[in-house]
Amino acid sequence: MDDIDDIIEILKTLVGFKTVANEPNLDLIDWVENFLAEACFQIKRIPSPCGRKAGLLAKFGNGDGGILYSAHSDVVSTQGQDWTSDPFALQRIGERVIGRGTTDMKGFLACVLAQARKCRDMPPAKPFMIALSWDEEIGCRGIPHMIDQVVPFLGYPDLVIVGEPTEMQLCLGHKGKVSYKAICYGEAGHSALAPNFKNALHVAAKFILETSDLQLRLAKSGTRDDAYTIPYSTVHAGIIRGGVTLNIVPATAEVSFEIRHLTTEEPANILSELDTNSESMKISTVYQYPGLSTNEADPVWKSVQALTNVPGPIKVAFGTEAGFFANIGLRTVVIGPGSMDSDGHQPDEGIDINQLRKCNDFCRKLQHGLQSVLRLN
Repeated sequence: MDDIDDIIEILKTLVGFKTVANEPNLDLIDWVENFLAEACFQIKRIPSPCGRKAGLLAKFGNGDGGILYSAHSDVVSTQGQDWTSDPFALQRIGERVIGRGTTDMKGFLACVLAQARKCRDMPPAKPFMIALSWDEEIGCRGIPHMIDQVVPFLGYPDLVIVGEPTEMQLCLGHKGKVSYKAICYGEAGHSALAPNFKNALHVAAKFILETSDLQLRLAKSGTRDDAYTIPYSTVHAGIIRGGVTLNIVPATAEVSFEIRHLTTEEPANILSELDTNSESMKISTVYQYPGLSTNEADPVWKSVQALTNVPGPIKVAFGTEAGFFANIGLRTVVIGPGSMDSDGHQPDEGIDINQLRKCNDFCRKLQHGLQSVLRLN
């Protein structure tokens, strides 16, 4: 069995675990833990607070240094999507494989596990490490429970590779994000007397218009980074809820909104431009994750590209867990197989087998050529 057959067989197993975000992932975690134990990895399981999910840290080798490959176990839901086959049964069609998570991001995990299996018989010169989290797809909610244990258990990696789909282009940056909930308050009353009562939906509507106005200002005069498709910070209101029945003036309404910010900007400063101090509104943070801004001038990236022949550097529109690793002082990049634009979160999500080959080649070259990369810098 060559590498690509092994990768596809592993990917078939991974896709078969229905690890939809916010649902249990323990069957997949059990399988990966057993897989790595057979390859003689040291393993630490980190349970979620609810106990229905878990993450893994795993290491082959001793001491500091080496490469940490980071992935998340969860996938987005298929609810409301029109799939032409079972999304949790991998299908091969020509030079593509179809299934939920093939691109985001079980394809990367399959490549890493295929390389990990070789460590026992062909030990790498420096440690080979894996971090596998939960609930990344709903706001990077698992990795904060794991990040403080990374260095104590794994040591200090030379590089962290977060394998989100970039079509195997080296990515050095993405925006951070804060998700908020605004509760808007009014007064309940009979709609026949509506002018006598404060309508919570009116409060919410006014607030949404403020977010729209702020977005226009940011687009016109905000800080810019032209490496991004949208080169400025953004404000987006995505959900509004309120009202009980048409003949009652609503007493409360809820707006879910977000700020996606350049790493050079503080989201609190952007939020302060909205009128959030009204007695008619209460705003709370739902979740947040940091952006990534890896130093492009670091010569190690030129060496990595020379060794592995991957294009870049780029910055991506979507968020990842990479900023958590960077914030504890680890040299971190994002690179992985597949296209987020054309396949991520889509019905009939798939990945080109050639992308898996490129990822496998990248991991193999980097793991065995790491010492030369570091020696040159």
